[in-house]
Amino acid sequence: MVGAGLTGLWTAVLAKQRDPGLDVLVLDAGRAGSGGSARSGGFLSESLTHGLAHGTWLWPAEIGGLVELGRRNLREIGEFLDAEGIDADLSWCGKTAVATEPHQVGELRDEADLYREHGFTAFFQGAGGVRADLRSDSFRAGLRLPEAGGLVDPAKLVGGLLAAAERAGVRVHEGSPVRSVRAGAAAVRLRCPQGTVEAGRVVLATNAFPAPLRGLRRRVLPVWDHVLVTEPLSAAAWDSLGWRERQGVTDSHNLFHYFRPTPDGRVLWGGGAPEYFFGGRTSARFADRPEVHRRLAARFFATFPQLEGTRFTHRWGGPIDATTRSTPVFGTACAGRVAYATGFTGLGVAASRFGAQVALDLLAGAETRRTRSALARTRPLPYPPEPLRWPLVRLTHRTLARADATAGRRGRWLRLLDRHGIGLGS
Repeated sequence: MVGAGLTGLWTAVLAKQRDPGLDVLVLDAGRAGSGGSARSGGFLSESLTHGLAHGTWLWPAEIGGLVELGRRNLREIGEFLDAEGIDADLSWCGKTAVATEPHQVGELRDEADLYREHGFTAFFQGAGGVRADLRSDSFRAGLRLPEAGGLVDPAKLVGGLLAAAERAGVRVHEGSPVRSVRAGAAAVRLRCPQGTVEAGRVVLATNAFPAPLRGLRRRVLPVWDHVLVTEPLSAAAWDSLGWRERQGVTDSHNLFHYFRPTPDGRVLWGGGAPEYFFGGRTSARFADRPEVHRRLAARFFATFPQLEGTRFTHRWGGPIDATTRSTPVFGTACAGRVAYATGFTGLGVAASRFGAQVALDLLAGAETRRTRSALARTRPLPYPPEPLRWPLVRLTHRTLARADATAGRRGRWLRLLDRHGIGLGS
């Protein structure tokens, strides 16, 4: 395994469950979970397709089966955590999407109908309903989905998976970057600074970070997301918010914000305009962006003015593995001896486990419901190479922001991308 984030650790654990006699080695350039896996918002989504509406648009004939696979994936995550005694602060609280602009209200109403068609409990909330639940004058409507996923502490989830993998006999070598992957006559050769590792089969789980297969790098765009976390709120502050069910929340912009409570009484607030750096740079020095964090803070207080004066005690950033389709990319290389699962576009906390299953199925040459799905069989278009990539991504982000500010009107450039199913990291 290359990569000790959620995808790599799930792959290692599931490989040992399938065959306890396997010798499983995980290599990571840093520490386990030190990429985006332990630094996400911890939204545990039932969707494998970056949302039900998006999946319906992409694969209307298959969306029912993909919904079933996603819900089964969530159930099995819960069962695994219970069986292994992993305390990851898991809460099956569902989620809420809020409308902050007039044109988003009808979109949420339509989405509520779509969720009901697929067997979910879905409540459309008008302005009064959503503000009774989440007290912000910014919210014009809401879509409450009490059975759609939940929240988890991603760092605790990574730690629990790492411990479970090691109990199963998996060897994890941190500080071992893989520079290249080559197919030899009898084995796949992985070159590291410390030497060369030979393996019969390999799974690449590098996500937003440069893959040792150059062709895979064109499928993934590392876009940076940033987060703030407040100090613990007082009981009076929580009363001013309502938020009785403590669910995760997202707004409905193209460049959306997301927020959630933490078990120790804080609010995590992230999202907004993502950043892309020329050449797809993923250096840790981009994690601390004072101007970005100031914009996040301003939007937080504009949404919840009753919390004015609250201090932020933590801030960070990390790269997200976006694809042009906003859904993962799966495949094989080296005559089927290398498989990859990457490109979860910000919704990999749960979908990474599904991706691990697909990668293992592909290595085994097994035809399953997972590998037969269009999600696994088809690949998103590659991104253009530099120097074209950087200006196109910036253009797309500017036009997405303009659409958010102009009642959702997408304009000629975004309509062109829509026709080709391209998101460019949106």
